Amino acid sequence: MGQPLEHESGEGRDPAGATQPDLPPGQRLQRGWPVTHYGPVPKFRPERWEFRVFGATADGGKHCWTHEEFTALPHTTVVADLHCVTKFSMLGAEWGGIPARTLLDLAPPADDVTHVMVWAEYGFSSNLRLSDFAGEQVLFATHKDGELLTAEHGFPLRLIVPHLYAWKGPKWVRGVEYMTADRRGFWEERGYHNIGDPWQEQRYSYQELPGDGPDL
Repeated sequence: MGQPLEHESGEGRDPAGATQPDLPPGQRLQRGWPVTHYGPVPKFRPERWEFRVFGATADGGKHCWTHEEFTALPHTTVVADLHCVTKFSMLGAEWGGIPARTLLDLAPPADDVTHVMVWAEYGFSSNLRLSDFAGEQVLFATHKDGELLTAEHGFPLRLIVPHLYAWKGPKWVRGVEYMTADRRGFWEERGYHNIGDPWQEQRYSYQELPGDGPDL
């Protein structure tokens, strides 16, 4: 879900020291995939697992899927990068799963929805603008590079939002809340930037400009 922030700066570089033009500012190329999260790894119980879409839905109701039903939804793959706010970047991973747009089609938001809150195990949450959530490469991932995610990396489900820092895509996702006004999630209430664009190096809340998010 996240880990303590590091206060560093500089060009993105690979282990040999060569500048990486495809990296956002301040990032370094990562070989492999470190495990980073806050709190324990939850135990997966498929018979109890449920995915919910709720809040300001177009029909006013709550939409639910069992694990079997959710993982039976149409899958796709995207090749996308992952940029962690702790300053490592993993480039060109293949992610498999259910597009966020599929969920928006199956359980449409009301016309006045502007943001979503993505909910995960232990009450962890991350807020996103609806436009970010609806991005072409945003995916509820079940696989990476053709293999099921491990528990440490978010099995059975994690959100991938390639154009934002990785904390915006929680591990162990359980639901999405549609919202008609912005509200800060777990890390956004604790000093992370409300938007989290790595190309603008939006790491911390003190960098926010007027309109970037609700008051802390």
